[in-house]
Amino acid sequence: MSKSNRASCTAEPAIKRVGHRTVLFDRALLDDVFSEWFEPRYWRERERIQGVAAGRGSATFVAAEHETWVLRHYHRGGFMARFVDDYYIWHGLNGTRAFREWRLLAELHARGLPVPRPIAARVCRYGLSYTADILTAYLEGTRSVDSMLHAGESLGDQWQVIGGTLREFHDDGVDHSDLNVRNILIDNEGRVFLIDFDKGRLRGPGAWKQGNLKRLQRSLRKTALETGIPYDEEVWRRIEAGYERRAYSSA
Repeated sequence: MSKSNRASCTAEPAIKRVGHRTVLFDRALLDDVFSEWFEPRYWRERERIQGVAAGRGSATFVAAEHETWVLRHYHRGGFMARFVDDYYIWHGLNGTRAFREWRLLAELHARGLPVPRPIAARVCRYGLSYTADILTAYLEGTRSVDSMLHAGESLGDQWQVIGGTLREFHDDGVDHSDLNVRNILIDNEGRVFLIDFDKGRLRGPGAWKQGNLKRLQRSLRKTALETGIPYDEEVWRRIEAGYERRAYSSA
């Protein structure tokens, strides 16, 4: 299945077409790819599902040959989700959500930014619409900030590490427009990762950076309401301190 004895920092994109399905994958990691890999049923029948993360765009954790992968199906959010669950308007293959995210992740991973390595992405076209899925490598030993907060854990100095990591992405021009506590992971060594770049993109300097931070602050306030733990202004000051410290240390 995978080329476990060969690792590459730079993805070698390859495309495979079978009928109305098109798959983009990393030739440096895989000899071949199959559309069935994007179906949870395929892994379930082989008893290789290790878990499922609920929520919009739910993720399925599957045991591949040499590592764990995360399989995510694209679902609509917001107002449109009331009418259409997972179909998107076709604007060409390169404009699909899965291919855009795969290519962005490949670029960020090549730059050494803390993101999951992209494995493969699939697009199924149905006339003027399509559905999409993506496979990424599982980040071992990680937990989301959301799950930690709901468990009543105190992140302490980790807030400053989060702020510094966000600044690292911003300095590289990475806009994560859906930045929230579910998309920030921390591993057992205290390292911080960002996931779910469905709406992410590379941009020049601008107000979008503050927009990212405000989105995260709203997410923290919402989580405080969910957990019943009052929003802590000191938490945000620590994030800002880490954000500014990263800028100073990089200058």
